[in-house]
Amino acid sequence: MKLFRIKYRADIQVHPYRKGGRIGPPLRRIAVCLFVALLLAGVVHAQTAKLIPAWDASDEKNVGHVEHVAWQEILNDYLRVHDSGVNRFDYGAFKANAGDTAKLAAYLTSLQSLDPRDYSRAEQKAYWINFYNALTVQVVADAYPVDSIKDISESLLGKSGGIFGGPWDDVHAKVAGRDLTLNNIEHGILRPIWRDNRIHYAVNCASYGCPNLSPTVFTAENTEDLLQAGARAYVNHPRGVDFMDDDFIIISSIYKWYVADFGGAEKSVIEHLVKYADKALATRLRKFTGSVDYEYDWSLNRP
Repeated sequence: MKLFRIKYRADIQVHPYRKGGRIGPPLRRIAVCLFVALLLAGVVHAQTAKLIPAWDASDEKNVGHVEHVAWQEILNDYLRVHDSGVNRFDYGAFKANAGDTAKLAAYLTSLQSLDPRDYSRAEQKAYWINFYNALTVQVVADAYPVDSIKDISESLLGKSGGIFGGPWDDVHAKVAGRDLTLNNIEHGILRPIWRDNRIHYAVNCASYGCPNLSPTVFTAENTEDLLQAGARAYVNHPRGVDFMDDDFIIISSIYKWYVADFGGAEKSVIEHLVKYADKALATRLRKFTGSVDYEYDWSLNRP
């Protein structure tokens, strides 16, 4: 089974959105060897989409809406749309404002007081995306200052950092009497219920390599437009697709971790990228027959 196709270059470019350069060839080789060893040992694996059956219900007759005004106000005040194309959240300024941290806590409490199954599917989709993003901001802000979300975890393995880091399996919420983790929301609810690979462009993991945290809250009415815009923005940014030369590209590790959501093969991933790429990039991708490498920057998306 082919796991990787990697080509090394001495003249790797450094893009302005990144804080530092890429790993050099010797260290990259070591990292790849360690990764493969862990993969074969069954330690490292992407989260699969596995439905939590209890959440697979809705009331399509309900025309009510969930209120997201407080979350929009927080985004207005602390999300910085940057010239680099990577949106940054000012966790330091947010944490220093007790009124706004209380506002976010109250907003999350209000979401947890609802049963989203009482609402339509369209309303639920927006509810869960906003819930995931707002909860992530709260988790990071509570632990701030940190260099990466992977430095945050309530587990002993998580606190050691590295591949075991991150808060995604820690319980941070309770809805309808059920404890919820961030992984529950993304992989047990959003991905398996909606089967929409654009979900990956909507949920934000507080990292430079991640698709942008949207400056506009999701609603039943605007979700489709925001998902389309998020996909186009990411695919057409170097952290989504980056041509090193005509026969070597680096694409986001998202397309490796969740390849099943993008057709299950490298070819289908390229077809997905073409769908959202601008004309020039799409033309280049259609002609591409070279090697693919994957990269992701876990640095915190702070200013």
